Amino acid sequence: MKSPYCYLDNAATSFPKPANVAREMRRCMDYYCGNAGRGSHKLSLLAANKIYECREEICGLINAPAPENIVFVPSCSYGLNLIIKGILKQGDHVLISDMEHNSVFRPISQLANDGKISFDTFSALKNPIKNDEEILKSIEKKLRNNTRLLICTHQSNICSFSLPIDKIGELCKKNNVLFALDVAQSIGHYPVDMQKSNINYISAPGHKGLYGAQGSAFVAINSKNLLDPLIEGGNGIYSLESKMPDFLPERHEVGTLPLPSIVGLLEGIRAVKLRTIEEISNHERQLFAYLRDELMNIDGVSVYMSECEGNTLSFNMKNISAERVAEFFDKENICVRAGFHCSALGHRSLGTDESGTVRVSFGIFNSKKDIDKVILVLNSKLAK
Repeated sequence: MKSPYCYLDNAATSFPKPANVAREMRRCMDYYCGNAGRGSHKLSLLAANKIYECREEICGLINAPAPENIVFVPSCSYGLNLIIKGILKQGDHVLISDMEHNSVFRPISQLANDGKISFDTFSALKNPIKNDEEILKSIEKKLRNNTRLLICTHQSNICSFSLPIDKIGELCKKNNVLFALDVAQSIGHYPVDMQKSNINYISAPGHKGLYGAQGSAFVAINSKNLLDPLIEGGNGIYSLESKMPDFLPERHEVGTLPLPSIVGLLEGIRAVKLRTIEEISNHERQLFAYLRDELMNIDGVSVYMSECEGNTLSFNMKNISAERVAEFFDKENICVRAGFHCSALGHRSLGTDESGTVRVSFGIFNSKKDIDKVILVLNSKLAK
């Protein structure tokens, strides 16, 4: 059944999902939804095989070292906490960018407030827009002898500005600094290669650009440095021992894995690969450019980082709050997001920390007809 909504909030979660995603999740629950690693019967083994298939697909997608280095977690935010709290020790120094989501900014800030670590913010998003060399110089200025980790997002969740991760990874490797990447807004939209970009750790959601269900996410590990477990518990391995194992992925996978969500993610990745990331990226850039050009023809509209074409666009209207604009859209069954998008640093950098923005974010199921609906509402109801 076709959705009655014009859905433009894919940066929060993609919708609708490819047909094969829901179909396989239902088939899982009907025919093979056993508990992987909790028995030797057929349903447990079938579940384990499906989970391993998904690890293999992810490994190929991001060029991770091995399927075993893919750890399933409940959310990307959980994964970022696992990386941050699993790496950092007393006295460590951390670098983050000025465009981070609160899923990086808050755990880092809390560790600093507790007196465990110190951190600095390097400049990237602040207007005027920085080029790659300026960003790298900003990082180099903030490096210390005790800098243990640089953790940053690949792309902002407010706009389509992205960081030069190949160059950042090279700089981190040169300075013996671990490099962790939040790919919440880039995975499925842009290529991500752990080996090429010298990325030690990745945290990724399955329910955004990979078109899986909520509850699917993963951490990928490309490092000999074992993370401390974030939580402990049963995983079907070495059940008579008091400690978590020292090998992946079982060291970090506690409790029953969400098999239906994992098989949904598996099918979502396959749908993305079938469409190809290059085609998806080009499609979204075209929609961005079309909407940007239309918005800039409306008096009183400000488009942020308009030169950064991609899957996410933020704008505001003069004298009308972002929340009010979103309300008008919602009345017409157009789904966008308004507010601060869980990114205090990003909004401070953009200068929108008092107003927030209206965020429009695209996916593979959007078309120019969706953009036309947005412009029609703005022209008929708001631009008066």
